[in-house]
Amino acid sequence: MTTLSLAEATTWVAAVFERHGCSTQSALSVARALVAAEADGLKGHGFSRVPTYLQMLRSGKIDGAARPSSTRPHPAVLAIDAAFGFAYPAIDLAIAELPQLVSEQGIMVASICHSNHCGAAGLPCEALARRGLVVLLFANTPGAIAPWGGRQPVFGTNPIAFAAPIEGRHPVVIDLALSKVARGPIAAAKQRGELIPEGWALDSEGNPTTDPAKALKGTMIPLGDGKGAALAFMVEILAACLPGANLAFEASSFLDGEGPPPATGQLMLAIDPAAFGHSRFNDRIAALAVAVERQSGARLPGARRVASRARAAQVGIAISPEIRAFGAV
Repeated sequence: MTTLSLAEATTWVAAVFERHGCSTQSALSVARALVAAEADGLKGHGFSRVPTYLQMLRSGKIDGAARPSSTRPHPAVLAIDAAFGFAYPAIDLAIAELPQLVSEQGIMVASICHSNHCGAAGLPCEALARRGLVVLLFANTPGAIAPWGGRQPVFGTNPIAFAAPIEGRHPVVIDLALSKVARGPIAAAKQRGELIPEGWALDSEGNPTTDPAKALKGTMIPLGDGKGAALAFMVEILAACLPGANLAFEASSFLDGEGPPPATGQLMLAIDPAAFGHSRFNDRIAALAVAVERQSGARLPGARRVASRARAAQVGIAISPEIRAFGAV
């Protein structure tokens, strides 16, 4: 294993993607996202994505030189076209434009179409929460979850992320997929040649499996069973129907270079707490945080990420020989 500082790792990853046809801006956007996820301990959205991202670049499934663009079809809507590139530059554009627009409108929605895998969805929410906003992000992903009672995937794992500022502290961050586990850890287990725990997935025949290859060809078990499937349906409407993106069952895989661009979507809702006619937001969320943390063993959502990030900043992060070799090709 090679250990690099966060800055060194960002430089290394960006150079890998530039060598494979990414523009400098796009490569740096991808590198920042992967390194941040790895530092936060979210390895399914970190360096394990390098091989599959490069496969998509080589096949043309991702346009590494794409430049996202935005329009304002309505005063409260920022419509972003990712142009079949990586999702990260499009999300960066939303992060850059939303704070000023939210200060004018009180609430704004950014929709993203012609997009791709958006990685650790809590990170862009956290970036906006550090600007004082309350943020929700919805993303649809290629088909992975069957309707409750069905066998064929119709919905993606469809993450929901949320962040809110707490005065004088790190923002609270929630980031969850609507399957019992995200597909990233299953893909990572396949790369390592490891089995996955029971209860994560079903094979293509609808049988429980611990084989990650069979799981990736089958369906994921939704979080909360039927309730999770209903939430995945909701996210399809928010993240695909509203932005005009591909539905999960229309999208090609995020995990290989086969087929056309996935053209999935994301939707970000950003809210200014000061827009509600009172000044009690900071007091109310601080009281809520105290009510959680006063209980022994309880912690605020996102606290584990913050601790992992602090360790990574101090000691660096490791890149496996396999990932280094893949990036050197």
